[in-house]
Amino acid sequence: MSYFTDLTWKDSIKDIIDILIVSYIIYKVLNMVRGTRAIQLLKGILVLIVIWAFSTLFDLYTLKWLMNQMFTFGVLAVFIIFQPELRRGLEQLGRGKFFGRTAENDEEVSKLIGEVIKAVNYLARRRIGALIVFERATGLNEYKESGIQMNSIVSSELLINIFIPNTPLHDGALIMQSNQIAAAACYLPLSENPFISKELGTRHRAGIGVTEVTDAVSVIVSEETGQISLAINGQVVRDIKEESLISKLYEELRTHSALSEKRNVFWKWKGGGGTNG
Repeated sequence: MSYFTDLTWKDSIKDIIDILIVSYIIYKVLNMVRGTRAIQLLKGILVLIVIWAFSTLFDLYTLKWLMNQMFTFGVLAVFIIFQPELRRGLEQLGRGKFFGRTAENDEEVSKLIGEVIKAVNYLARRRIGALIVFERATGLNEYKESGIQMNSIVSSELLINIFIPNTPLHDGALIMQSNQIAAAACYLPLSENPFISKELGTRHRAGIGVTEVTDAVSVIVSEETGQISLAINGQVVRDIKEESLISKLYEELRTHSALSEKRNVFWKWKGGGGTNG
């Protein structure tokens, strides 16, 4: 009790600031690993902590000894396992992005969508397959690293050239990050939804699959039919019309807020044009 009675208002403010800073750092670290395999490792570590607490509470000597040994050598293992995430975090800190992510303004988003629409229309007319994935709140670095890093300014001409058949980057997904082409020829998880139409191939299943495990948005061009499809939250609208595609992309990409509400009204918005694949 003497500790609390001796506290001054300056100490209280200092403690509050201390707690807020630590909480913010934890929040940013969790945001950094969300959507990657690291989040599964964090869950595993949490399970180990619960087991250690259980063994300590009930004085289970052998189990407690085993947990202590795991924690002793686990610190080094964590640094090895989380090496890619730690590297990305330090890079973001060096670029000044750790303490906030600036929202893209409407003009930048409009320009981005305009270039994408020109490219997918060109590809659709010539029945050239394409898969473009837009990162939102959930990081796609895990999938970005499976492809060829680009970090290029978006232009319709570059998008078209990437997907031209028999070129080095045409096979795989293109990932957009912060209004840039982050990487091409990326591998994505395939959808495991058994209700997806059998006529949809690997490109569509990859485009849908990444939206099942992240909050990304995918635009898919079919090389068989030339149809353009839009995938969000594991659902797909096939043969979407240009006006609807522009409207939905603008709505989803200009802000990361209220995503859950938007997903709930996605199929109400869909309208007569598309069919659920």
